[in-house]
Amino acid sequence: MIFSANQLFSDDQAITATALSENVIDLGDSGTPYDAAAALHGDVGKGNPIPVLVQVTEDFATLTSLTVSIETGDASDLSDGTKLAEQTIVLADLTVGQQVAIQCLPNGLTGRYLGVRYTVTGTAATAGKITAGITMGNQTNVTGA
Repeated sequence: MIFSANQLFSDDQAITATALSENVIDLGDSGTPYDAAAALHGDVGKGNPIPVLVQVTEDFATLTSLTVSIETGDASDLSDGTKLAEQTIVLADLTVGQQVAIQCLPNGLTGRYLGVRYTVTGTAATAGKITAGITMGNQTNVTGA
């Protein structure tokens, strides 16, 4: 996988409690074109698929499960965020190399900011890291894929 530093949500981010990705991407203000009646509303999820990768880079310990959500919103802290896609992964599957099943950015990315929220269920994690971001394409190690 090839990541761009400008499109990286988390770079080996330690997840020990519910948290937002260390980076949130600013998609820019839609704005109103000259002499138009209304502002433009973008949706970067439409059109060609935009690959996104969320991968465990350090085994997790002590939590029950981790929910990974892709969110968009008009505030940089995504306090007004809208969940576009999410997946819950149980502790037994939170091992190095595990990838979240969300393969592409979904439709509906109409907010200015884009990020990933990690929600810990159970006791706080004592270990576990994630790398997440937009990629050129995601590698699978499935034979014949």
